[in-house]
Amino acid sequence: MNKELFQSQLKMRRARQIAIQRGLISILDVGSSKITCFVLSFDGSGEFKDSDGIGPMSGQSSFRIIGVATTRSRGVRFGEIESIHETERAIRTVVQASQKMAGTRVDHVIATFSGARPRSYGLEGRSELVDGIVTDESISRVVASSEIPNIGVGREILHAQPVNFSIDNRSGLIDPRGQAGNALSVDIHMLTVGSIAVENLLYCLQRCDLEVAGLVSSSYCSGMSSLVEDEQELGAACVDLGGGSTGISIFLKKHMIFSDSIRLGGNHITNDISHGLHTDFATAERIKTFYGGVLATGMDDKEVIDLRSDTGDWEHDSRSVSRADIIGIVRPRVEEVLEEVKERLEVAGFNSLPSQRVVLTGGGSQLEGLDGLASKILGQQVRLGRPLRIQGLPQSATGSAFSSCVGASLFATSPQDEWWDFGIPASSYPAKSIKRVAKWFKENW
Repeated sequence: MNKELFQSQLKMRRARQIAIQRGLISILDVGSSKITCFVLSFDGSGEFKDSDGIGPMSGQSSFRIIGVATTRSRGVRFGEIESIHETERAIRTVVQASQKMAGTRVDHVIATFSGARPRSYGLEGRSELVDGIVTDESISRVVASSEIPNIGVGREILHAQPVNFSIDNRSGLIDPRGQAGNALSVDIHMLTVGSIAVENLLYCLQRCDLEVAGLVSSSYCSGMSSLVEDEQELGAACVDLGGGSTGISIFLKKHMIFSDSIRLGGNHITNDISHGLHTDFATAERIKTFYGGVLATGMDDKEVIDLRSDTGDWEHDSRSVSRADIIGIVRPRVEEVLEEVKERLEVAGFNSLPSQRVVLTGGGSQLEGLDGLASKILGQQVRLGRPLRIQGLPQSATGSAFSSCVGASLFATSPQDEWWDFGIPASSYPAKSIKRVAKWFKENW
């Protein structure tokens, strides 16, 4: 593991604790179609309440949202920053608007992002128990014993979370401390992303005079806010249909055990409409929002949509199309996205989980009839997911398009333990290859 990255993660974790103790932190969701900022205010106790976690970051602190702002995204494509200056202006705009609503300045921010070509790995570690009892030192040793793959040049570890502990033949333990046995084992889910995407985001936030208190996968956050407790426990996939990319996260035993991303999203559907109807992007987006769908009915041929514009060409400006024509443009692209999702889920070994429900969220999930089509293509139970209600969230931010930002708010107050929380020197990690994540699922779950 890169020593600089290890220290950077520890620094961000400490900054998060300081911000929560002070009572204020911002959540920034940098997407391809919109950028959203929440300002969170805490109860003032500065203390984490008890939870089921095991490490120093375990627990939660009550909060409410006191500022919300959204602006059109600029300079972001496929969930990655392409123009630093454009994105910087958009971030400054949304941060200032949210702070104005909150009536206070906030310096610390937790940022979420999609894209960056995420890759999941399943790691295994095992160590003998010195005194026959599991202690904090035992957990540190077993986490340090995990074999790390060669993730390649230009990639960084974004998340590395222990998802299962075993003592001898007893598996499925959340907190093994104090229990007796001969050997302790751990399964860890590690998520890596492209380092350039991370560096560009950090540089952009630095230019905006913001101190980063955490970087989180957008797919992870969407799953946290959209999956109900039973789904997170028994196994479910969250498919976040964003503007520039579609994120996939699989949860089991309340932990994310797989994540991936597809470089297709709602903006590609809008582009298809724009090209198919020879209209501008803004008009195509409006048509998709009000008339888009994937399941045609007998009435769609009769529903006529006016495409009036002001180009000066009478024939072009007075055109109209039926809703059936729009569905004929939208459906092939949606089918392509869902087929890609199906392929990624199969590679991840999703069918081996106890439950295989799929939850669709994100702005693109609002297309009429999407859940029915997804159920046919994916062959699973599918439902539409909206983010959990949290205190102070305005009605305008309760839709599925805000799942990632709501999930990041939950993550800020009750983060799962990562391996850098256990006080292990970066030099303790070897670099060896591991089994494919799909095989890991089948053998461990």
